[in-house]
Amino acid sequence: MFTDYVKIYAEAGKGGNGAIAFRREKYVAAGGPDGGDGGKGGDVYFKVDKDANTLIEFRFKKKFKAEPGQNGEGGHRYGKSGEDLYIPVPIGTIIKDAKTNDVLADLSNPEQIALILKGGRGGKGNSHFATSTRQAPRFAEDGEPGEKKELILELKLLADVGLIGFPNVGKSTFLSVVTSATPKIANYHFTTIEPNLGVVKSKYGDSFVIADIPGIIEGASTGVGLGIQFLRHIERTRVLLHFIDVSGIEGRNPVDDYNKVNEELKTYSEKLATRTQIIVANKIDSMTDESLYNDLEKVAKQHNQKIFKISGVTGEGIEELMNYVSSLLKTLPKEDLVEITEKEKVYTLEDEKEDFKITREKGMFIVNGEKVDKIMRRVNIGDYESLFYLHRKLDEIGLNKELKKQGIKEGDIVKIGDYEMEWED
Repeated sequence: MFTDYVKIYAEAGKGGNGAIAFRREKYVAAGGPDGGDGGKGGDVYFKVDKDANTLIEFRFKKKFKAEPGQNGEGGHRYGKSGEDLYIPVPIGTIIKDAKTNDVLADLSNPEQIALILKGGRGGKGNSHFATSTRQAPRFAEDGEPGEKKELILELKLLADVGLIGFPNVGKSTFLSVVTSATPKIANYHFTTIEPNLGVVKSKYGDSFVIADIPGIIEGASTGVGLGIQFLRHIERTRVLLHFIDVSGIEGRNPVDDYNKVNEELKTYSEKLATRTQIIVANKIDSMTDESLYNDLEKVAKQHNQKIFKISGVTGEGIEELMNYVSSLLKTLPKEDLVEITEKEKVYTLEDEKEDFKITREKGMFIVNGEKVDKIMRRVNIGDYESLFYLHRKLDEIGLNKELKKQGIKEGDIVKIGDYEMEWED
């Protein structure tokens, strides 16, 4: 079974908590704080597996989680960092954020590795919070949670040339003739239900990959049949060979077929519709009406496209076509067809981040923003010293000043995340 689209859940490891500990030594009257930091959570990477060619493994396992960092210990012992998780995928796999549909990685090179989710930073132990006035801090930071996302894995075949056209126009037969591929061939529609790949070696010694894409039907760009699954596989190709049956045996009009297929390409992707296209007038050995080809030739001239007459059965015209394709590919550079969305780096307390936002709702001041959320996740609200540390950090980032500017008064409620606190001047 060929699987080219799956949705999975992945989560990086949580950072370990910092330790609350004090040095206990014989004959030392007051040992100082010596709680160690928590370890960093494991990251989640995706890497190209040269032996994989489908995403079928992800049909059976859909949840992936990297190892968390271990908690810190006394004696300034740091927690061990969690092991990074490496998830193997076939070459040609696109990784997207399922929520935003942003492309996070395009694994189109052998041995490529991409960092997708970052593990949480370990919390600092209480040894970091000792000051001249607070010599025995009884609080430490919790570790940050790791990034987590629902991801879409989408496999797009890496082929130089894509064969497109309606079902039963001879694409599979052509592929079997010019390559060593052995696609299933029969005289009925939708023989091909998954893409087939083959390698063509020209007489000049160079080679290129051809993908036989299952027949495109009307409505394919909107999901009719398996249309979208098929169309995604020609996004990476540099040249499209548009196969059209000019025999007239099935009563099809070649010009109508040409227009309908190109309309589906345009609806699916404007960029795909402008890809270099060569018209392949196939089944000329069975052609009963020369005017069918002549009309198609006029269309090719109107669109400034090359047209070749071939027969997949007798082999007529195939060598000429392949020689032209081989020479054409040398003039078309391989381009990055997928735009990678720039990911935000994981924020830590020392980093700059976009400002928080304060809104009023039911007489309450509600504070949102990654900056304050990160701080809240790292403190223990139930501990007095930790709470004092929290207020100091919120003051440092300017939250208290902004609340005063917006008219907060004694007794007003401030909500940050799941916590509600009463304001005191």
